[in-house]
Amino acid sequence: MKLFGTDGIRAQAQYFLQDHLAFRIGLALGQLWQGGTILLGQDSRNSSPVIAQQITAGLQAQNCTVWHLGLCPTPAVPYLTYHFPNLCGGIMISASHNPPQDNGIKFFDQNGNKISEAWQQQIEELVDAITNTSTPELSPASDTAHELLEHYQKALQCSVNTDLSGLHIALDLAWGSAVRLSAQVFRNLGAKVTCIHDQPHGDRINVNCGSTHLDKLQRFVIETGADVGFAFDGDADRVLAVDPQGRVVDGDHILFLWGKDLWQQDRLPHHLIVTTVMANLGFERAWQKLGGKFIRTPVGDQYVHSTMLAEGAMLGGEQSGHILCRHYGISGDGLLTAIHFAELIKKHTLPVLLAESFIPYPQILRNVPVADRQKRQHWHNCQPLLSSIKQAETSLGDRGRVLVRASGTEPVIRVMVEAETHALAHHWTDYLTSAIQTHLS
Repeated sequence: MKLFGTDGIRAQAQYFLQDHLAFRIGLALGQLWQGGTILLGQDSRNSSPVIAQQITAGLQAQNCTVWHLGLCPTPAVPYLTYHFPNLCGGIMISASHNPPQDNGIKFFDQNGNKISEAWQQQIEELVDAITNTSTPELSPASDTAHELLEHYQKALQCSVNTDLSGLHIALDLAWGSAVRLSAQVFRNLGAKVTCIHDQPHGDRINVNCGSTHLDKLQRFVIETGADVGFAFDGDADRVLAVDPQGRVVDGDHILFLWGKDLWQQDRLPHHLIVTTVMANLGFERAWQKLGGKFIRTPVGDQYVHSTMLAEGAMLGGEQSGHILCRHYGISGDGLLTAIHFAELIKKHTLPVLLAESFIPYPQILRNVPVADRQKRQHWHNCQPLLSSIKQAETSLGDRGRVLVRASGTEPVIRVMVEAETHALAHHWTDYLTSAIQTHLS
């Protein structure tokens, strides 16, 4: 498909304004949602309001009603769409962890699930068929629904039974969606909260902060003596943690520790965790050693979610911190994950938990720019690159693994190498990076 990637549509912000694309997407959605009521949220990017206005104009031209949440975490949109039966779908304007100049659109059906590939195909066909559109008349949001966020906030707070008093929690809110609600939720649960990057800032969202740049939070946690730090991405659907010594706690460790806790409560069917091909090999082997079941999917929370439903799993997620727990939510939710991980920390302390976690294999992830979209999407047809990958896999054997894939959200080929030693991981990462640069860039 031309528009959709791993998670909705994502590109440089100007892309959505060229040829009235955002407006045409709104018109296409309006044809599918047939006069229904749609919930629309956005992150703090400077381009989010005008993209939201254009989509709204398209939907309204098809007699749809749009309720505007304004600035909000992405997970609030599917949660509220599911729990308010008069809503037929939800839209989030955000490019997640991408830099400020990018933006994106995520789509949810009436059950709060990411829309199907069949719907994605229909939207693309309808958008292509819409031609000669005049400039839409844009106006500020009139049907605001900011008060709905209170329902989402209360649901978060009611999902835990533990008072978090006595915990000092540091938050990196990434100048994005997490600035709405996050600190207040933790304070309402009794925690002491200190924050950085805690105002909405469209020019600085995700820039050297948040879950993709943890160094500032690591220093902040050490300086403030916090018990734990949580860093969110731009739309707050993923979270990573930092321990009191500044050590990173990624999504693999969160899944392992939360999974053990649910297992002990007899709330983890089949002792199963669903994760992606990116999950650390040390995580997989440690979980299996406990007697647990481990399923990998392609990268993308929609694949994790669909596999969880098919297998009856209650916990799944990604190394990047996109965690889904069906006991409490219907989508990946950074704030929900952070609250429950804080509950674990209150019972055991984070250093004790990490001492009981797994030892990860050295893992190197490198993004190799490949500007040509055709070369990027069809990299698997490049025989010299395939030969290089085969050579790396053969050399590593059972001492590691290799993953090469085209990003669905950025113009890069992602290379991941795991091995028993850092030297091996670095060697084969360098080798494969060079092969991509030689044959594709």
